[in-house]
Order: sequence, then structure tokens, then C-alpha cells
Amino acid sequence: MDAKIVRVECYAGYKGAERPARVLLNGQMVDVAQVEDRWYSPGTTYFRVLLNNGERYVLCRQEAQDVWTIEAFRAANEDQPPKR
Repeated sequence: MDAKIVRVECYAGYKGAERPARVLLNGQMVDVAQVEDRWYSPGTTYFRVLLNNGERYVLCRQEAQDVWTIEAFRAANEDQPPKR
């Protein structure tokens, strides 16, 4: 999967944009239900997130450009209903 630039709204704490809160997908904002993991690389921060629709994404924030990309995606498990 090639990285796709996306719009992300963040929770802003004392460090500024600390973690993703909503992601714009297919023209609709989808809430982040949970940040499952986060890790750092020079100049970038990665977040594995579970969205309210049950899908999981790895989002990457390139800090110098303040650009967010989707690095990985996993569809919702059809056996489990989406979280609300």
C-alpha cells in the first residue's frame, strides 16, 4: 500500500497535537475509538488506531511538514459490530 495523505484532527494537550482524534475518510470524519500503540522515528510519530467503524489504521505524522499519511490498514472484523 502506498502512503496516502489524509486529514487528521488531533487532541491538543500541553504538547500541541498529541494524538489523533478524528480521521477524514471518504469525505466523512470518523472518530478514533482508541490509540492502541504509538512509536517514534526521527521526525515522525506513528499511531496504530482503532476507529469507531471497527477499522484499524497505522497513521504517520511527519512533524516538520505536519503531514499525516496512512501507512497500513486492516478492515473491520465482520463478526464484531463497530464500536460506538
